[in-house]
Formats: sequence, C-alpha cells, structure tokens
Amino acid sequence: MNGDVNGVVNRPLVLACGALVRELRAVFDRDGLAGHVEVDYLPAPLHNRPEQIVPAIEARLATEPVDRRILLGYGDCGTGGLLDLYIASTSRDVVRLPGAHCYEFLAPPGRFAALHAEEIGTFFLTDFLARHFEAIVWRGLGLDRHPELTGLYFANYRRVALLTQSDDTDVVVAGERAARQLGLDFVVEATGLGPLADAVQVSVQASMQVSVPESVPVSVGRAVV
Repeated sequence: MNGDVNGVVNRPLVLACGALVRELRAVFDRDGLAGHVEVDYLPAPLHNRPEQIVPAIEARLATEPVDRRILLGYGDCGTGGLLDLYIASTSRDVVRLPGAHCYEFLAPPGRFAALHAEEIGTFFLTDFLARHFEAIVWRGLGLDRHPELTGLYFANYRRVALLTQSDDTDVVVAGERAARQLGLDFVVEATGLGPLADAVQVSVQASMQVSVPESVPVSVGRAVV
C-alpha cells in the first residue's frame, strides 16, 4: 500500500492503466483532485493481454481495505465485459471510467464513433501508444521477429488515427512513423485533456462524492511501464 496509513487509506484509490500516466498527472495537477485521491498504475503492456487486466486489478486491491472507494482508470479495454462483471460482483465500492476503451474517454463525446464510422479500418493511437509503438505494438505483436505478418494482422486497416492529448510534435512524428511502418495512411485528431478531465471529474466527484478544492500538488504511485 502506498503512503501513510492514516492519511492515504481514507482517500479513494485511482487504479489506472500505465498508458495514462502523463495524462492523469496533468489532469490531477490542473483540476486539484490530487490531495483527495491516491493514484497507482498497473503495467501498460496489459493492453496486449486484456484477459489479465481483471486478475491484475484483483491482486492489487487485495492489499486494500474492503471499504476503500476505488476508481479504475480503465474502459472495458478488451476484457469482453469481465471488468464490468467484476465491478458488479465485488463487495468493494468500485467504478470505472466510461466507454469501451481509452479512445472513447480521451476523445470528445461521439468523436471516436464518428472517426470509426468515417473509416471502419482505422487503427487508433494515443500519445502513449505513439511514443511506445515499437515496444507495445511492434514487438508486442512479435512483428520484430516476423515482419511478414504485418500485412496479415493489419489487412483490414486503412489508416492510423492519432488521438493526441498534447501539442508535442515528437508524438505526431512518432505516429507518422508508426503509420509508415504499417503501410497505412495517417491522420491526427487533437483531443486535448478536456474529455479525460470530464470523465475523471464525473467519476471521482459524482460516483465517489469527492469535492474538488483549490489545486494542490499531485501525489501518485509508481508507474510500471
């Protein structure tokens, strides 16, 4: 358990995907939620092993008091409903961010669906996935060892869409490089942090009844990526 026993355990725990480290830190810094929650992260490579997400959450929460309020920084994220089943069946007070995956709560409402409808063969990247494309996607799928499988894995894709939360040109360059590596077209959608901030505030404030004071320094757990 992170932090001092008397202070931290009385705050809700935000347990999030390691792919959201930068974005959540920025949101908590900006919106003054930090002094009222503890934040910890699970390994980002669970993106490639969604069947391991719920067991990883259960293992992490095993060290927490049963009555501690929990916000999961996940959508369904490929668990096929198992995350929602866990939330519904656990005796813990647990909620998660809205949407089937992070692309939905990183983009403005309805925007992900519009981009998908515009081109159903869209492979989406976030800032994190663009920065770590080689590790998470390329090597994660074994394409470094078998690049000939790229055409098979991505046969139904036509473009890469980068949903960027920042104005970092290096992220755009990384996204373009990933698209070239996959042989796909490339588009950029600047989402900013607003949609994620809205989702976090709704979940933390409404579901957990946490008030937001003036901004205070953020206190987060160690990210494992």
